[in-house]
Amino acid sequence: MASGGHILVVDDERAIRRLVRMYLDDAGYTATEATDGPEALAKMRTGGIDLVILDLMIPWIDGIEVARRMRIDHPAVPIIILTARADEASRVTGLEMGADDYMTKPFSPRELIARVKAVLRRVRGTHDPSAPLQAGRAILDPVSRTCRQDGEDVDLTRLEFDLLAELAAHPDVVFTRERLLERVWGYQSGVGAKTVDVHVANLRRKLGKDLPIVAVRGMGYRLATAGQ
Repeated sequence: MASGGHILVVDDERAIRRLVRMYLDDAGYTATEATDGPEALAKMRTGGIDLVILDLMIPWIDGIEVARRMRIDHPAVPIIILTARADEASRVTGLEMGADDYMTKPFSPRELIARVKAVLRRVRGTHDPSAPLQAGRAILDPVSRTCRQDGEDVDLTRLEFDLLAELAAHPDVVFTRERLLERVWGYQSGVGAKTVDVHVANLRRKLGKDLPIVAVRGMGYRLATAGQ
């Protein structure tokens, strides 16, 4: 019985969907198929999806826009782009939209499965609430709620610590300001979206301009890891 996770395969080519599904089944995953952008977004809303394999050239809503919307509504679900677009601009755009990996067609199904396993291992490995978190040169200890950088203690407010810890716990995942308000502030009365920008600016001031919090235009923020 499949138990490795539930994968959504989004591609308008039936042969590609069936090939990917066959290899996912053999590897112990459950696969669900979608043929276009609206169907993919609808199936994401049903919940239970652990990872998305997404083509960029799909009908009605293209893959870049689908990835952008998924990042807003489902920031913790990883995305692997699988597409015939091999140009650098498409690759960069896909990764900036929050994709965790990018593969081009023609592709090796075995390599795809290896990448699915690697991405899920990385994502699932970030959920220990007591494990230290890294944000660039800064190390956060969730137990003692302390922050150290280059061997020195850095004094963070409670909300600054919680904001940085939330981003560091989900590296390369794009969070909207509204999502960060919900998870860090709990939508406290009188708190607006610009509050997030102010706290990000404070973190950069205290930890240096090289703190890898990246502003994603039209969306929000992500914590970049090495090579992203």
